[in-house]
Amino acid sequence: MKKYLLLFIIAVFVMSCSKKVEVKGKITGGSPLERIEFVEASGVGTLPLINIGLDKDGNFSGNFEAPKDGMYVINYANRQNLIYLERGQNVNISGNGMTFPNEYVITGDAKKNNDFLQATQKFLAEYAGKVNLNQLMAGDEAAFLKGVRKVEADINKNVDELAKKNNPSSGLVTWKKNDVKVTILNLLANYEMSHGPMAGNPSYKSSKAFKDYETKLEDDKDAMVKTIPLYRQYLLVKMTPDFQKYAEANSKGKADITTSELFAQYLKTKKEISQTAKDYLLAFVMAQADIHPTTPANKIDKIKKIIDTDIKDATIKSDLLKMQVAITGLKIGEAAPEAPLVKQDGKAYKLSENKGKPYMLFFYASWNPYISEATVPVLKEVVNFYKSKMNFVFVNVDDTKDQFVKTSNSLLKGIQGVNVYGEKGMESEIAKKYGVYGFKLPCFVIIDKDGKIASRSFVNLGEPELVTVLDKLTGLSAPKVDPNMQLQPGLQVDPSAQQPANPQPAPTK
Repeated sequence: MKKYLLLFIIAVFVMSCSKKVEVKGKITGGSPLERIEFVEASGVGTLPLINIGLDKDGNFSGNFEAPKDGMYVINYANRQNLIYLERGQNVNISGNGMTFPNEYVITGDAKKNNDFLQATQKFLAEYAGKVNLNQLMAGDEAAFLKGVRKVEADINKNVDELAKKNNPSSGLVTWKKNDVKVTILNLLANYEMSHGPMAGNPSYKSSKAFKDYETKLEDDKDAMVKTIPLYRQYLLVKMTPDFQKYAEANSKGKADITTSELFAQYLKTKKEISQTAKDYLLAFVMAQADIHPTTPANKIDKIKKIIDTDIKDATIKSDLLKMQVAITGLKIGEAAPEAPLVKQDGKAYKLSENKGKPYMLFFYASWNPYISEATVPVLKEVVNFYKSKMNFVFVNVDDTKDQFVKTSNSLLKGIQGVNVYGEKGMESEIAKKYGVYGFKLPCFVIIDKDGKIASRSFVNLGEPELVTVLDKLTGLSAPKVDPNMQLQPGLQVDPSAQQPANPQPAPTK
């Protein structure tokens, strides 16, 4: 009896400590060409945690490791919405293909939280139509403060009423109340910046009452900076004038200095800012300013050094490094990672079989709408031109091996190369090691004859830099083409752009 009791206790403990979220549901009228992605809304890397496909009837299911209990973004068909998830939950979500995820129905463990969340969003949409914001912003300071205090009180009253009705988790209620504070803080910041010019009083300075109210709203700074990206942007807007002065004084004669370097140095002078806030703010600036597809190798090395030395939070470090690999690719000169791959006949395949000859890795999936019309015709030309001097490995990341066989047989028929499959598709080891996500499919990486990374990740076969790498490794000289002819719309997406756009410390040079 004791044995079974112990097993039961262990099982309960494992379940309670699970970090996975199980998701399933149905999108009526959904398309198998569209994918569902979940992204941590408060994270710094904003990379999808999972990419889920729909079957022909619109059904879907999957699970992912949730970094923490909190707010997540659902992406589908170029539309987004928020959902509150807790680790260990089983979530049922459904909707219509025309409106999902702008509108969705939740059942299962996440119902109470998301009924509360949707009700607060509905109230805010209706309440915004009743508030004359222009009149509020144009009033004198005393009237403005009275008005925004009433806005804060009205919203919090609704939050409390809805919390009693829906019984959401305390974490969500705390998040919502902090979200209200951030909304009010942004109104204060806008008033402080615009009131002088609007009122014809360029010498306007906010009063002590104004500053005291601002301080009161920031009574939970670290929690807000961890969970609300808009608060990070608010802090950056507030410190931008001071940072720009610092940057002007400290960037003279340093042509190669990056915004991230300057901002990291600037933060070291700010003793009043907590290390938590510094980590999130620096990560935000790095993601926005210096991590992008064309970042030179020497700047990538600088970015990695800053991540290693200045970011103290281990999760933020990890997320930034994943984001850097996803956007710029693996480090040139490092050994190309091996990962399990299989051919159509089920036999295992190793990338090292190409050693002695350079090769191109081409990652693709059948659900990417641009492949057949924009990529394959150009790929044929590239393969035909370089095939005498290099190999081509076509890595499929569809959901099933059967789909891989169908896709490779129809899409790549007659193109010289090795067709292989990464088991579990987008969740495969090969996809994770090479930083392959839905937003960058299809993509290409060049490996040299010694099995080392020879290029960054490309999403466009016509890019001059890619052609230069191919010519160098093969000794051939490809005809020059207009790279714009090969651009694949919608694929060159920087995941950091999922962060809401707002002013931030700007590059000085």
